[in-house]
Amino acid sequence: MIKYIYSLLLLLISVYPIAHASDSITKNEEPALLIINQEIPDEAWRTPDPENLLYIDLEYGRIILEMYPEIAPKHVARIKELTRQNFYDYIAFHRVVEGFMNQTGDPRGDGTGGSDLPDLIGEFTFRRSELMPVSLTGLKQVGSKKIPVGFYKSLPVATQPIVQAMFTRDGMVSAYGLHCKGVTSMARSTEPNTANSQFFLMRDIADHLNAKYSIWGNTLIGHEHLTKIKVGSKNDNVSFIPDIMKKVRLASDVPYGERVNFQILKTNSIFFKNYLSKLKESEGTIPDICNIRIPTRIKQEK
Repeated sequence: MIKYIYSLLLLLISVYPIAHASDSITKNEEPALLIINQEIPDEAWRTPDPENLLYIDLEYGRIILEMYPEIAPKHVARIKELTRQNFYDYIAFHRVVEGFMNQTGDPRGDGTGGSDLPDLIGEFTFRRSELMPVSLTGLKQVGSKKIPVGFYKSLPVATQPIVQAMFTRDGMVSAYGLHCKGVTSMARSTEPNTANSQFFLMRDIADHLNAKYSIWGNTLIGHEHLTKIKVGSKNDNVSFIPDIMKKVRLASDVPYGERVNFQILKTNSIFFKNYLSKLKESEGTIPDICNIRIPTRIKQEK
């Protein structure tokens, strides 16, 4: 019998470096635990499409990424194509920078390699309509302006207000993903349209990359493994022995009985809004979007 884990639902959230954290959150603890004393109904949860879930197996455990073909279709298609060729198996994290990111996807292992496929055109921003709802969490300072930010599915994004869509020719507004911890983005050279096979998983927040690199996914499970990956590169230290991706697979290509069966809280539900209210700081504001983790629940066989 399949049973969902509901008792004292543990919702994993990344809260550092929040100042004035509320009493229900442990500051600077990774991961922190928040207990919500209410039962969340089945209709408030969604099951990610296994065709858009990527399993990355490390020495430390498994990272599960959700991919967004509606945001970066060419990049998601490339990741899927190479994954199905087993291209990423045993590929090293050739450049890992503390407080920044884990870069991988180079068969040469020195940052100069790629696949035999042609380079990709950048997908740094995307257009969205009301059919791609974003649950706003607040405003984020970008230069001299503050722009609305929120979640599209599980991805943190910045977006123009949807009300502006009535004034645009295509009935859509501009948006882009945010380089928060756990987000996955495509590596490239200094030229914009040079992404090929290399990508990076964020270890921390990097606002300066926003709208300049193509985001295609975000970490749903295994967030805690991101900062376990060994820091360094052979360019800086010839004796450096990097960690590797032992195996990379699409969930849809894994036998059903071997998949991780989980769901994620719908960000357009009232229960997600209630969850956000639990995260409010002492002055009544919601934490920076990069410090908010979307709750998940795991199925258990019994």
